[in-house]
Amino acid sequence: MSPALMQSCTALSGSLYRRPCFLFILVAVAVSVTYTTFALNWWNDPQGPSVINHTGKTPDDDRTNHTGKTPDDDQVNTRVLTNRNGVQWEDPGRYHVAYPRGYKFVMDEPEKCRNGNQAPFLVLMAPVAPGNLASRDAIRRTWGNETLVQGKKVQTLFMLGLPGGPDAQKLQEKVNQESRAHHDLLQSDFMDTYHNLTIKTMLILEWLVSRCPEASYAMKIDSDVFLNVQNLVSMLVNPDTPKQNYMTGLVWWHSPVLRNPDDKFFLPYEVMAESEYPPYPLGFGYIMSMDLPKKILGVSPQIKPIYIEDAYLGMCLKRLGISPTDPPSKSLFDVNPIYSYGRCKLSTVVAVMTTRVSQLLRYWQDYTRPGPPC
Repeated sequence: MSPALMQSCTALSGSLYRRPCFLFILVAVAVSVTYTTFALNWWNDPQGPSVINHTGKTPDDDRTNHTGKTPDDDQVNTRVLTNRNGVQWEDPGRYHVAYPRGYKFVMDEPEKCRNGNQAPFLVLMAPVAPGNLASRDAIRRTWGNETLVQGKKVQTLFMLGLPGGPDAQKLQEKVNQESRAHHDLLQSDFMDTYHNLTIKTMLILEWLVSRCPEASYAMKIDSDVFLNVQNLVSMLVNPDTPKQNYMTGLVWWHSPVLRNPDDKFFLPYEVMAESEYPPYPLGFGYIMSMDLPKKILGVSPQIKPIYIEDAYLGMCLKRLGISPTDPPSKSLFDVNPIYSYGRCKLSTVVAVMTTRVSQLLRYWQDYTRPGPPC
């Protein structure tokens, strides 16, 4: 019972008011006990770590910083959450994510890179929400259908986490059916939220290391991006393109750490003391040589992962002593086009952000139309 509520009840006088106030207090206590019991059962649920948001936060935790401290109690340490199976994991707080934490793939395609006599030259990995079937189908109809480019094998896969919400079970069954139909979905046991994108990215790297080590290059590409696979392969087969320690895309140099709490990507000084992030390619689409996933995973336990996935990769690259590489031309990557692209322009780019599925489909139809593009 809050002090304000008690005060309001005490102020009432007369038997006419005492009884309703007393009943109100009983109801409030009952609701509080019910909520507490529910919360305890939630955290003790054997599925807890794999079906809840892996920030582990409750509504009151919005006041905490990345150390788990609250403004009212400087002695509170980062919480360790435990389920009935005895599995423990640290609540990472608002600005970090729970990685590494022994996530498992609940949906896998272990033979995708071993089909046929030729290992993929390029693996395209698209992180996408479980419910975003429209984007996956659009990719399958467009650049995801490019499987042999200039004699090089190209493989496209989608990376998913677990669905949440009241319809999670129904949505998961749809995902299972989609997997049986297309055999191009990978899914791990973390909650698929925007905050957990770093977890999703690191699991993409894990899968590449374990399932596709003989590929030459991999690209992480968002599902709302138009990709010119022909130009991408041309860039990668160029003799000047490095075969190791190579990461490229639209590289952000001297990107400031945002200190305004109202900014979407705000980080406090306690989390990131430096004023700038190490250089990193923007997350909408970046390419790496296939030696890098294992190297990044090797140093990642030394760097507490922030929820900004592309900046975190830049932090890992810095620890490795590796700098990302600018593409041959920055015009190859466009994250914020100020106008709709025409056929001629589409023929000159590698990756361009789109605003909706219909635009991606229209871009592809225009790009693949017979005849000279310009």
